[in-house]
Amino acid sequence: MKIITRKRLIEAAVLIGVAVILTFTVDYYLSALRKAPEPENVYEPEPRIEYGMVIDSFYVVKDVVKQGENLSSILYRYNVGAQAVELLVTRAAGIFDVRKIRAGNKYTVLCSNDSLKKAEYFIYEHSPTRYVVFETGDSLHIHTGEKEVEVRIRSASGTISSSLWNAMADAKASPNVTVALSEIYAWSIDFYAVQPGDGFTVVYEELVVEGEQIGLGNILTARFKHGGKDNFAFRYIQDGEPDYFDENGQSLRKAFLKAPLKFSRISSRFSNSRLHPVLRIRRPHHGVDYAAPKGTPVHSVGSGTVLEARYAGGAGRMVKIRHNSTYTTAYLHLSGYGPGIKAGARVSQGQIIGYVGSSGLSTGPHLDFRFYKNGAPVDPLKVESPPALPVKNDYLADYNRQRLMLVRKLDSINMPVKQSILPIF
Repeated sequence: MKIITRKRLIEAAVLIGVAVILTFTVDYYLSALRKAPEPENVYEPEPRIEYGMVIDSFYVVKDVVKQGENLSSILYRYNVGAQAVELLVTRAAGIFDVRKIRAGNKYTVLCSNDSLKKAEYFIYEHSPTRYVVFETGDSLHIHTGEKEVEVRIRSASGTISSSLWNAMADAKASPNVTVALSEIYAWSIDFYAVQPGDGFTVVYEELVVEGEQIGLGNILTARFKHGGKDNFAFRYIQDGEPDYFDENGQSLRKAFLKAPLKFSRISSRFSNSRLHPVLRIRRPHHGVDYAAPKGTPVHSVGSGTVLEARYAGGAGRMVKIRHNSTYTTAYLHLSGYGPGIKAGARVSQGQIIGYVGSSGLSTGPHLDFRFYKNGAPVDPLKVESPPALPVKNDYLADYNRQRLMLVRKLDSINMPVKQSILPIF
């Protein structure tokens, strides 16, 4: 039997003690590590980029051009000398005409971030989307750029109680939507005859730059209720050309516009016996009078050739247009003629051919609009116009698919008043 000596007992005790100490030490540090907070992620701020440049290192000035200011007067204020400005003007030739810098437009100056605050870049915004960069530092250089345009899909609907303009304002939609609708429905709805109870629902594109609305994109679809009837408009592209069609795939464009003026009112209608306001006798009035301010543009209701553009006695300044072998129109009492309007000139539908006036026998500014079929006067408000080409058979299935999708969107918009942002589809 082996006898354990005192020495070996002491050695064993020491080893056990060391093991215990090591165990506690390891447990302590592991516990400390488990309790230690996670190191926070340190994010560097995103660089601030404007006009395609990182601008963090500059002293930035934003302003608008004041009345009487020009490139020189602005840059002199930021310590750019006359010689440098002259070189910039020379180098800008063919890129941007500095004489077109206009009061009220925005500009940005990127200056050195020191006590001198000398301009290194001058950026002039000549439209909401386009700008010109003048590099005014060591390298005199000019280039142009464009801001990114965001397209938002919006909707609006309303019921007319007084006017389309007011209904559109109540729906918080851009007034440009009113103008666009009047152009889309120019062949099918007489906007001078819109009445209380008529209504609209429209889905359209809103153009936004840097969070600011800058204009209207395309009307994607609309439903205009007029006289108890729903008039649909669906935007569709075939053969690369966009157009608006109804629920049956028929084009909304027709050979003639519904009226030669935008947003006026009818003051006198077609009649075989009307009391003349100047002569005070009864005589035929084979036209429609539209009351409008002097200078209001008058548009040709269809493409054709100018037969006459002259002063014609009681008719005053008059333009007569032959559209085809059947139809001719005349525009009376004008204050002046549109650019290039003379006998023999070709005009396109919607082209300005004159301006409202009071020439000839007239008591005030208005347009006397006349329509002739095979040489005989007809009531312009009753002319039936043949439609343009419908959706082609090859595209009809795709058109119907898109049409149904757009109808669902129109149906999802509640009347009488609503305005919202819709997802892009």
